[in-house]
Amino acid sequence: MPVHRPIRTLATAALALALATGALSGCATSAPANLVGTGDPEPTQTAPEPLLTDGPAPDSATGTLAPGFPSALVPVPAGAEILVSSAAPQPNGTVQISLNLRTNQDTAGLLEAIRAPLLAAGFTDSPPAQPDPSLAAQASFVRSNGAEFVLVGILDRDGQRTLTLGGTVRP
Repeated sequence: MPVHRPIRTLATAALALALATGALSGCATSAPANLVGTGDPEPTQTAPEPLLTDGPAPDSATGTLAPGFPSALVPVPAGAEILVSSAAPQPNGTVQISLNLRTNQDTAGLLEAIRAPLLAAGFTDSPPAQPDPSLAAQASFVRSNGAEFVLVGILDRDGQRTLTLGGTVRP
């Protein structure tokens, strides 16, 4: 089996380091090699750190709206499947929200289902500063001189739309 170049390079570097530090000086004589280990005993293995937490954050939910999500302000469109949501209260009385959902609803109807309640609540529709060409639609809404905002992006793939929404609102 051929040795890959990075492994060969690493092995060559390790050998050069061993020679430079004198680690292989015992091989330079005709005396038998010392095969008894003189270092520390074999290290004990510890349990690895978990990569994921045991559960979701208290302000988030999977498959449903998170507790405290302002659904009167940002309703879930009819027939949409909630993927994940969050509603994290902030010290100033606002709530940081996020919502990801999937639906078969057309892009224009989906965006309007989010837009209408926000406009009715006093938000203004503000075009995105940098439109993302990979999205089927995107919008941004502001209120309270920009202290409250909601950003929306809709991805259209294979006849399904995925909506991602995030922002800071005062419910």
